[in-house]
Amino acid sequence: MPKMKTKSGAKKRFKLTATGKVKVAQAGKRHGMIKRTTKFIRDARGTAVLSECDARIVRKFLPYG
Repeated sequence: MPKMKTKSGAKKRFKLTATGKVKVAQAGKRHGMIKRTTKFIRDARGTAVLSECDARIVRKFLPYG
């Protein structure tokens, strides 16, 4: 059986943790910070963990983790 290919877009955007959860950067911080509230900017710092139903989809794109 040939090797499976990893989706190029997925490998740039997602990382898998040791327990198999999917880490992702917080969305909505590229531009337009003036109109965002301070609370939104503060809460969107760092990374987030995807919900299990979304993580299932992403794991198919990253067959080798």
